[in-house]
Amino acid sequence: MYRKIDFLGTEVDNLSMTETLSLIETSIETHKKIVREDINAAKIVWMHNDPQFQKMIHQADIINADGQSVIFASKLLGNPIKERVSGIDLMEKLIARSHKKEWKIFFLGAQEEVIKKTVDTYEQKFSKKIIAGYHHGYFGPKEENRIIDLINTSNADILFIGMPSPQKEYFTDKHFKHLNCHLVMGVGGSFDVIAGKVKRAPVWMQKSALEWLYRLIQEPRKMWKRYLYTNSVFIWLVIKEKIMNNH
Repeated sequence: MYRKIDFLGTEVDNLSMTETLSLIETSIETHKKIVREDINAAKIVWMHNDPQFQKMIHQADIINADGQSVIFASKLLGNPIKERVSGIDLMEKLIARSHKKEWKIFFLGAQEEVIKKTVDTYEQKFSKKIIAGYHHGYFGPKEENRIIDLINTSNADILFIGMPSPQKEYFTDKHFKHLNCHLVMGVGGSFDVIAGKVKRAPVWMQKSALEWLYRLIQEPRKMWKRYLYTNSVFIWLVIKEKIMNNH
């Protein structure tokens, strides 16, 4: 049995990758609808600044720690989270399991050419049978109901949403009750990685909490303000919590 850990005001499920997969598999097999979320340094900062965003994260059925900085900080604060469960790694494992279990997946998000390349990649690696459908992420509010209908009529078991935060959280919060699939999971920029548009950091950088630096090097104009701000605030939040714990 696992327990939840309070990390800077957020309850995180202290789950390994294997335990997370087991929980999700049970939910799909028993036709239970769940949302899987994760936290990293940036999300922790956004949650402290945006109560609505915090509420949406807290409503999730599973909240993993996705970010080595969160793992390091949890150890520093004396309440260690056992393992990082990254969204892209969990997605890849769920796709492999879908092939074995005959689950169907709907992919939503990214640019048209990116999402199509992602779907083609998994069709070639596994089978067309796992693909329920796909749709790019560039649509307005008026198109959302059509897309929900598209997902539901596809009979998807899993919905992967490849959109940035907080866009994917707002979409999930708004439409979860209307969806028939058993797992809704945001995967951020994972489709860009699978399609080869963005390279993922080497494993040593992932384990050293330097994945953000690798992405900053690839997309400096897009990412420098975000990382400068969120990393600084995150470090301050951890230091403040450490000082409070010592008193």
